[in-house]
Amino acid sequence: MTLSIELDQEADGRWIAEVAALPGVLTDGVTRLDAVAKVQALALRALADRVEHGEAVSEFLNVTFLAA
Repeated sequence: MTLSIELDQEADGRWIAEVAALPGVLTDGVTRLDAVAKVQALALRALADRVEHGEAVSEFLNVTFLAA
C-alpha cells in the first residue's frame, strides 16, 4: 500500500499534511518535516485501528509514504 501525502503551506507559515486515501488523516505542523511526521503517525494509527477491527484487506500490510 502506497499512501500519498499532500502538503500545502498556509499563509501563516504552517504546513498542512493530508493522506486523502484515509478519511480524517489530516494534520498541521510548524515545519514541512513536522507535518509529514505527524501525518505519518496518524495514518499508521488509522491503519492499526482497521487491522484491529478486521478491516485490513490483505494478510500482511506493507505501507510506503510518498510526499507530493
